[in-house]
Amino acid sequence: MKKIISAIIICLLVQTTVTAKEIYRSIEEKPSFVKLESVKQVSAGHILVDTYDEAMALKKRIDDGESFERLAAKYSKCPSGQRGGALGSFGRGVMVKPFENAAFNLQVGEVSEPVKTDFGWHLIKVYNRG
Repeated sequence: MKKIISAIIICLLVQTTVTAKEIYRSIEEKPSFVKLESVKQVSAGHILVDTYDEAMALKKRIDDGESFERLAAKYSKCPSGQRGGALGSFGRGVMVKPFENAAFNLQVGEVSEPVKTDFGWHLIKVYNRG
């Protein structure tokens, strides 16, 4: 949205007339130009471990078909591990920034690469976006 507004301002500055139809057509032709989806909340789980190597080993096991939730219950050092890593739903500004950025950029069912925070290394899985 910021890019569209910037484009409109630039057009106004150079005294070019841009119609709403032209703006919408440019969005349709170049969908990567603007991100139309605005996710306000995600429901996610995580596995928290001490080292990058531990996180990568667990990520490989998940990629090879093992259950994220079972591995969270067995290896996560966070109390949420008892619930299969489930954290519930949260909005922006609730989690530390690296965690938030990763969670809000994942698709449903996707598991992140290891994410470093002050708490350790996380693997994050998103269950729902809304």
